[in-house]
Amino acid sequence: MNGVHDMGGMHGFGRIEIEPDEPVFHEAWEGRVYGMVTGIREEHDVYSPYGSRHYIENIPPARYLASGYYERWLLALEAALLHKGLLTADELEAKTRMFADDPSAEAPRRDDPAFAERVRQRIYAPQPLERQAASSPRFAVGDSIVVRNINPAGHTRLPRYVRGKRGIVARIYGAQGFQDQPTIADDSPQYVYSVMFEARELWGSDAETNQRLYIDMWERWMDSEGSDIEGQDGVVCA
Repeated sequence: MNGVHDMGGMHGFGRIEIEPDEPVFHEAWEGRVYGMVTGIREEHDVYSPYGSRHYIENIPPARYLASGYYERWLLALEAALLHKGLLTADELEAKTRMFADDPSAEAPRRDDPAFAERVRQRIYAPQPLERQAASSPRFAVGDSIVVRNINPAGHTRLPRYVRGKRGIVARIYGAQGFQDQPTIADDSPQYVYSVMFEARELWGSDAETNQRLYIDMWERWMDSEGSDIEGQDGVVCA
């Protein structure tokens, strides 16, 4: 979907600060949120059928921009639990008020070593990306392509700033599950390519002439240069 979360190519958000020795978690509560999200997935299909990104991308824009990475995880988890009926708004409000009134109150704790070990094994289990596609790749290295100008209502990993732009295939990675489907249950494998874009193609004549950007994209986003492009909404864009 088009939303404030798609920040690629946007201005006004300040510099990206690089932390040479960045910790895994900046605050203890971030680790707790990670533990809650990974733990609950072991017992409940809480994010189906659209996946956690659906809930993150539907956070109100002002709240999204004011929130940090793991705060967005927490907001998405709350929304998913409410949607599934595993938590009520009254229960959430009561617990939030309790900790606001008494920040030193002890948080609930679950001591279950066997459960923790199952979650740990799932986190570290290898998850191969490459899958078997039903056909051969449409494009080869060196092919000129144009990106489809699509505006899907659901989740997409295609950045807005490359839609309708022309590039050259630089690499073929193999087939991977397509993540733009309306539900995560239907992720038919498609080939993934690394596509090179000249900076001026993306940003116009003010961009530096010697700059290039490589973007990984699924085959469904691409068409041969010079052809008409039919978006997912059925509108043909030349």
